[in-house]
Amino acid sequence: MLDFETWQQVLALYADYACVVDNNEWDKWPEFFVDDCTYRIQPRENFDRGFPLATLAFESKGMLKDRVYGMTETIFHDPYYQRHVVGVPRILRVDGERIDAQANYAVFRTKPDELTTVFNVGRYVDTIRRTPEGLRFESKICVFDSEMIANSIIYPI
Repeated sequence: MLDFETWQQVLALYADYACVVDNNEWDKWPEFFVDDCTYRIQPRENFDRGFPLATLAFESKGMLKDRVYGMTETIFHDPYYQRHVVGVPRILRVDGERIDAQANYAVFRTKPDELTTVFNVGRYVDTIRRTPEGLRFESKICVFDSEMIANSIIYPI
């Protein structure tokens, strides 16, 4: 059963997640996940059909930390800022230590000296786990709506 305290914690998890990725606090990003997590950015068509192909797929917090290293130390790209607008999450199921939730999102990208553009739009399909440290994502699937995406996704969605 969903109680008010859990609802507030879920809202805070989504708000804090968006704040960290918008502020480029990359060392904090993996800490939103349990060690044995899944993080995928996947086209809607593949997700809806049950196809496993994803644009990005990571299967542990260690892989997320590797991505942070790659983003900050090895990948060369034009700098940009991103801003998330995340809808109010829908709690689909609460089962002991797990919460299934979904939230719509829109990510806007701004490059220096350019106008802001819509970068990615879709929905988060999440499984959240209660831990001693608070709520953490066990699985975060970013299901994007468009069949067309930017030629490179550097930062987490």
